[in-house]
Amino acid sequence: MNNKLVVFQDKKIRRIWHNEEWYFSIVDIIAVLTESVDPTAYWRKLKQRLKEEGNETVTNCHALKMLALDGKMRLTDIGTTKELFRLIQSIPSKKAEPFKQWLAQVGYERIEEIEDPELGQDRIKEYYELKGYPKEWIDKRLRGISVRQELTDEWKNRDIKSEKEFSILTNEISKATFGKTVREYKEFKKLQKKNQNLRDHMTDWELILTMIGEKATTDITKEKDSRGFEECKDSANAGGNIAKRTRKDLEKNLKKSVVSKNNFLPKEKKQIN
Repeated sequence: MNNKLVVFQDKKIRRIWHNEEWYFSIVDIIAVLTESVDPTAYWRKLKQRLKEEGNETVTNCHALKMLALDGKMRLTDIGTTKELFRLIQSIPSKKAEPFKQWLAQVGYERIEEIEDPELGQDRIKEYYELKGYPKEWIDKRLRGISVRQELTDEWKNRDIKSEKEFSILTNEISKATFGKTVREYKEFKKLQKKNQNLRDHMTDWELILTMIGEKATTDITKEKDSRGFEECKDSANAGGNIAKRTRKDLEKNLKKSVVSKNNFLPKEKKQIN
């Protein structure tokens, strides 16, 4: 995927696809939000101030070559969407104010959801409805989220700490259930973006089998009192194999595979993912 431009308020913002994620030119964002005659100098001063404040976002920002106004590829400071939102909070500009208000609202809603988890479920349901998913699918997806949360909570209580370990255990279930790791499954469904959730593109049966594998893993982990990564991995494999046998039996009766290359949403809805 090559360099591309996005347009915001009639201003061009450079972006580049890197490490399965979009990165945006910080100078271009500053030019839009501040209307500074010299956004490069503005960013230089802002970066220095943020460093003095101990802001880690500046440390995370790095540079990649982008097409400059003179037609040459030059190193440009870039940031992810998350990093840019943090920088926007530090820019005293009327144009930045709507972003700040939105971020404050998101933070407030998150606190509400912690105090009342049902609010979070309602907002997730509304999100999927807006994207065009039918009620029956949404109900399965929400149930799957609950099953997944129960499993990850169980792993956390059994000395599974790192993101890498969670990823390996999840892949163990997926590989046993469907014969594919999460990444292989996303490639199979032609999902290219890092932030595209595989489960949002699963069919009913794919969601159900995923739930079976994860629920079985949770119960087996409890029954065996699995502790640590290796024991939890064995339980994950056992849980996934239960889902695999269910899948094989189902496919035998249906006389076709339930592992689908197609994304769940109809074609006319796909462009909003």
